[in-house]
Amino acid sequence: MTFNDVIGQQEVRERLMQMVSDERLPHAIMLCGPQGVGKLALAVAFGSYLLGEDNAMVRRLQHPDLHFTYPTIKLPSMSSDHKPVSDDFAREWHQLITTEGPYFSIDQWLSAIGAENQQAIITAGESDELVRKLSLKSSQGGYKVSIIWLPERMNGECANKLLKLIEEPPQRTVFLLACEEPQQLIETIRSRVQRIDVKRLPTDIIREALVSQRGIDAEQAVRIARLARGSWLRALQELQAGSENEQFLEYFIQLMRLAYKRDVRSLKGWSETMAALGREKQKRFLGYFLHMLRESFMSNFKNHDLSYMSMAEEQFTNNFGRFINEANVLPISDLVNLAIRDISQNANGKIVFFHMALQMIVLLIQKP
Repeated sequence: MTFNDVIGQQEVRERLMQMVSDERLPHAIMLCGPQGVGKLALAVAFGSYLLGEDNAMVRRLQHPDLHFTYPTIKLPSMSSDHKPVSDDFAREWHQLITTEGPYFSIDQWLSAIGAENQQAIITAGESDELVRKLSLKSSQGGYKVSIIWLPERMNGECANKLLKLIEEPPQRTVFLLACEEPQQLIETIRSRVQRIDVKRLPTDIIREALVSQRGIDAEQAVRIARLARGSWLRALQELQAGSENEQFLEYFIQLMRLAYKRDVRSLKGWSETMAALGREKQKRFLGYFLHMLRESFMSNFKNHDLSYMSMAEEQFTNNFGRFINEANVLPISDLVNLAIRDISQNANGKIVFFHMALQMIVLLIQKP
């Protein structure tokens, strides 16, 4: 996997290469940015470069000095005292990253490992494994590369152990962290890594990649590129038939119609449906809710350049948009962000969504 597999991000590529050229390569680099902009792709491409792109084992992502760390779950078959580690899911990881490429979501990963309703984390067992692996000499006499995907999902014990490893890294070891929520990491780790912000992709870069790599016609590529809002992963998702967003749109429409009708009994049923999705998918829906809230509000301005919606979303907001105004857009946004926080803290999903649904009855009737 090389930099040719990375969509855009030329500035970050050049910065990484310059570090090597100047012989000022930090022992720990954290690539930060939104989902789907290429953080993992950059980390894998750069790690491959450091290990030698022409090496057959590197091309297959099976080099003995290339180590991947990622969130895991505890399977029923595991013993009670076993702390899950990445190697427990190495086959699933390799299959996903080689078939889908380095652009996939945590939801796709959870599906690949059969997580269902579990929240994946990086355990202390993983940091112990890294200490063991990185203490060994390089098999090829060069770098040892540790790529950590979503380090913000480390539990406290793991984070503290990793901190010691970063503070006193084994010789010629490079840590590459691909992070979406750096604020969730402990401050001591953040202060000991070289942070590089990976920005959203320009619309024209996504459009060109859709045409050249996916064979999409120019008109459709323009629409998808705008909907992607800087994320190549989102662009890929928009290409898939039966996109998850179509399901989320239906949930959103149901909530708004039931809240408008003040149908409390049906809202309770809606809440139970949402609670059954599993926490990761619940958070994904709430993120989509915020997207539709923004688009519904902006639709009132009748400016197509401000709109980032699919045709189905536009059809709904053409009539619904007037219900989202200056008086309620921020309170609704606060309500949804509160729900995201509560779900992230393992609150009861039925209670969280039912509370949100009941509040929507009141908020929808507010006028500017």
